Amino acid sequence: MKVRSSLRSLKNQAGSQVVRRHGRTFVINRDNPRLKARQG
Repeated sequence: MKVRSSLRSLKNQAGSQVVRRHGRTFVINRDNPRLKARQG
């Protein structure tokens, strides 16, 4: 699966995690909950 460049930039933020759920790729950040993204 291609990963969007927007997800890559969010991945580099402090406290971010890349999670795969139900075939979708999510970026979640507990330190800064505004930094959320979904692909797929």
